[in-house]
Amino acid sequence: MKDSTPIYRADCPSRVILDQIADKWSMMVLAVLCEPHRFNAIKRRLDGITQRVLTQTLRKLERNGMVARKVLEGRVLGVEYALTPMGKSLQEPFSVLFNWTVDNTVAIQECQRSYDAEERQSSFV
Repeated sequence: MKDSTPIYRADCPSRVILDQIADKWSMMVLAVLCEPHRFNAIKRRLDGITQRVLTQTLRKLERNGMVARKVLEGRVLGVEYALTPMGKSLQEPFSVLFNWTVDNTVAIQECQRSYDAEERQSSFV
């Protein structure tokens, strides 16, 4: 019997949104933006992110209403990014997931090592 719950359907719009806001870089950018930051400050904070990926991530979050972009006038033009109210509403659920990840990292790494060791053993059989 096929489940007709809309969220499980391939054409459910929530799938695309979930994919866009729950990826690694989006979650990390949203965490960094607990206070407004300029582009380069975000990039410096997120070790390993490329300029291209950060640009794409910020555009995606802005398009989805999570981040607001503000052009700063002055001698040197700048751009500052800040969370919108919708973006701020993700802080609590994302912090729960982040804290769970930190709390369970060692246990998960042990499970991975155990699994990998078993896989190596079974590949020799």
